Amino acid sequence: MKENSQLDAKQILEKYDRESNYRVNIGKWAWVVSFLGVALTLFHLYTGYFGTLPSQQQGAIHLGTALGLMFLLFPAKKGLQKKQKTVPWYDVLLAFTAIYVTYHKIIFFESILQSRISGYGTLDVIISILGILLLLEATRRTVGLPIVIVASVAILYAVFGNFMPTQILSHPGFAVDRITTDLWYKEIGIFGTPIQISAKFIFLFLFFGVILVHTKIGQFFNDIALALTGRFTGGTAKTAVVASALQGMVSGSSVGNTVASGSFTIPMMKKSGFKPEFAAATEASASTGGQIMPPIMGAAAFIMMEYLGVSYGTIMLAAIVPAVLYFTGIFIGTHFEAKKIGVIGLPKAQLPVFKELMVKNGYMLLPLFIIIGTIMVGFTPQRAALMGIFTAFLVSLIRKDTRMSVKKVFLVLEEGARVALPVIAAVGTAGIIAGVVSITGLGAKFAASIIALSGGILFFSLIFTMIACIILGMGLPTTANYVVTATIAAPVLINDFGVLPIAAHMFVFYFGIVADITPPVCLAAYAGAGIARANPFKSGVTAVKLAIAAFIIPYIFIYNPILLLQDITPIRLIISLLTAIIGMTAVSSAVIGFFIRSSYSWERLILFIAGVMLIVPDLVISLIGLLLLLGVWYIQKQRKDDSGEMKARLSV
Repeated sequence: MKENSQLDAKQILEKYDRESNYRVNIGKWAWVVSFLGVALTLFHLYTGYFGTLPSQQQGAIHLGTALGLMFLLFPAKKGLQKKQKTVPWYDVLLAFTAIYVTYHKIIFFESILQSRISGYGTLDVIISILGILLLLEATRRTVGLPIVIVASVAILYAVFGNFMPTQILSHPGFAVDRITTDLWYKEIGIFGTPIQISAKFIFLFLFFGVILVHTKIGQFFNDIALALTGRFTGGTAKTAVVASALQGMVSGSSVGNTVASGSFTIPMMKKSGFKPEFAAATEASASTGGQIMPPIMGAAAFIMMEYLGVSYGTIMLAAIVPAVLYFTGIFIGTHFEAKKIGVIGLPKAQLPVFKELMVKNGYMLLPLFIIIGTIMVGFTPQRAALMGIFTAFLVSLIRKDTRMSVKKVFLVLEEGARVALPVIAAVGTAGIIAGVVSITGLGAKFAASIIALSGGILFFSLIFTMIACIILGMGLPTTANYVVTATIAAPVLINDFGVLPIAAHMFVFYFGIVADITPPVCLAAYAGAGIARANPFKSGVTAVKLAIAAFIIPYIFIYNPILLLQDITPIRLIISLLTAIIGMTAVSSAVIGFFIRSSYSWERLILFIAGVMLIVPDLVISLIGLLLLLGVWYIQKQRKDDSGEMKARLSV
């Protein structure tokens, strides 16, 4: 049964997660893949400890080796990885060509720097064109076609934009040789900030996540969640929320976390009485929130740190309250759904004992505490990741079933490189888009368009920005989505509307993430539906309802950044957090349709309005919201039970 479950999970990952479609049987090329993968991971560990190379050289080794691995591991067409028994000759040729054209930047580093002044030669132009084309093809294989289309359109716009009518964002066109060499050789393009951050920080944190997987910390998180919540009303769904929040801190992948955690939680939820669509939606919405959950969050958070010029600790602190409210909303939503349909908790005898779990396996949390502590005392994320990796390795030695042999260590080093490949491809291609924005001045034209459409009103500009982020998020990975929107949309909010920079960047970050659960293209919800055998679209709609906090909170912290812990006193923080949690209770009740009993349509509307008013960090507005909430509570308290209503026998 367990083997069948693992097989189903792998098939679902291959269907909805492009990065899982890599070759397993590669014949004689296996040793080359192992060598490149281990070497790439060791390179990042070495430079993380002893210091990174100049950004262009560090980025070239990072991207070049990764491109070689992508062509060796990922077939040209989805599904071929099961048919091919080795790496075809053309992919071998592409792999080593990709390695050469990127390492060319290292071999001829000084002459390339001189060419920035004297001009690039024909060979430089050819290599830049080859490099861009190979990056786009590798990205198509590992990430998918949508981001490649966006990047290709951006390049075409840069080259042929002067032929466009003035009203369609025209600009002076750039020659092919100039645009390609600028994107390939300068810091404004492929080897710009995103790939530099990936080479310094993101790779190490991804490897940290791989190490933690091999300590079986995921199962430990599931057991903790079950011990804490399993006995309460709808305990299986609450277990899914807590487990996904804990695992999301480590993985930062919506689809991957949905499948990994959902293989355990979704069948459990269905067995306890939840509908398949609700079970899939609960897991998908909770897993998607992993990218906003400190301490690790998603890869985009590290790029945000660089864009804003603040420490990663600042990003972590700003993300805490919104993350708490996000998961609180989902948690409470599962409670109201359970009360509505009569799902009770699990018998105590079936649950693990929290105290025993902590005594036996509590040490497994040490790497996470090391990461948090190291960052908060002022060390760089790079050093924090290294210390976390070292601690996790020591933790793996404690138990026999997690202890690594020499062979296992090499396999883990190789896996660390493989897991990073889609992220490297995404940030490299996102660099193309960001570079075109910088070269052509597209950002300023986009800003003018947003201001014109919104009539200079901040609220309308936020709506247009949200729509753009969600649409981009349907085709772009979260990290690439953030790079694009942080380059184009965030400056509009900051420069033209006076929004606090960290609030503007968090706004686009949030809406790029929720695209994973927003229909029609909601990959995390589709993955959850695959495990639950549920309707994918209905699962996506339900996931949006459960994750409603993610659609409300960003608007709140734009107007009042208290929720991001900006300019706040302890008393104001406590009051704001308390009222916001009560507000999330009201909002969750409204979308589920149950408070202390089933709600009428007008009651749900009042509950929703009351909830939003409570989330707004303003004392007077929150008090009005509280009065509305108490009014609905009193009305429902006086009303007799609906004849067909099922009530849970246990409550939190």
